[in-house]
Amino acid sequence: MERLHERIKSAKKVLDALGQLVVLEQPNDVERDASIQRFEFTFEACWKAAKQYLFDVEGIDVGSPKGVIRSCRETNLFDDEETILALQMANDRNLTVHTYNEELAIKIHSNIKSYFPLLANWIGRIERKV
Repeated sequence: MERLHERIKSAKKVLDALGQLVVLEQPNDVERDASIQRFEFTFEACWKAAKQYLFDVEGIDVGSPKGVIRSCRETNLFDDEETILALQMANDRNLTVHTYNEELAIKIHSNIKSYFPLLANWIGRIERKV
């Protein structure tokens, strides 16, 4: 369980860092790109915390982000709508890693505002259950 607490702490730290950029109304290109980078870090930290939670608390061993998201639905950490958004978020995260183009960056950045509360709620629910 100590590893789970470390992962939650790490996720909360990167969530705070992402939160500093999510609130910007008119980010410049550098701020937008920084938001996308922080989104990548935050997504990684959150799904890994959820993976550890599923293993330590629920006894479920899942290896992929999408598998973790689906298992979070099965354990009621997500509802159906949140699961759909989380799977879209995983797709966007995968796109940020493999390619960079301006149009895609703008689209993903616009989605981060809806992903941020989902990520924060995900970690908050895990933390309350531990």
